[in-house]
Amino acid sequence: MDTGLMLLRVVTGLLIAAHGVQKVSPWLGGRGLDAGTEEFRRDGFRGGTVTAVLAGATQIGSGLLLAAGLVTPLAVAGAVGVMTVAVSVKWPHGLWVQNDGYEYPLVLVIAAAALAFTGPGEWALDEVAGLTPWPAWSALAAVTLGLGSGLLARLVLSSGRPGREDHGSRSWRHR
Repeated sequence: MDTGLMLLRVVTGLLIAAHGVQKVSPWLGGRGLDAGTEEFRRDGFRGGTVTAVLAGATQIGSGLLLAAGLVTPLAVAGAVGVMTVAVSVKWPHGLWVQNDGYEYPLVLVIAAAALAFTGPGEWALDEVAGLTPWPAWSALAAVTLGLGSGLLARLVLSSGRPGREDHGSRSWRHR
């Protein structure tokens, strides 16, 4: 079981962190901060650069913490929060990623939430530091905080514009 939890934790965390790196830099196939800023504006967010930096930093930080299994409830709250925003952006396109849908961020939300409820496993820094087991309520609190903060961020940072004008023209193949 610990091997499965480690694999889930490391892959999910590193994918979330890498997605954040792409938002703010040209590394890992990213297009840099200017492109990340423009993407947030097209998606109907205010704050452009600040929004991109905060989202990228949250993804990098929570992803790395999740991968390491360190302060897992905090890592889950950050990962669920930022990926909830991604789900909300992609929601109008439907479920499937082929249509720029929310399938991928939803999988990351569910994987992070599952780790909150199972714990990070014995091969995690939480275990080494003596932080586990986390109290039973911490999983529910982490997931609830993540969902709530993600939806609140979407509401507060929304520019009031409907979002991208070219919903149908951008697909996963053109990224």
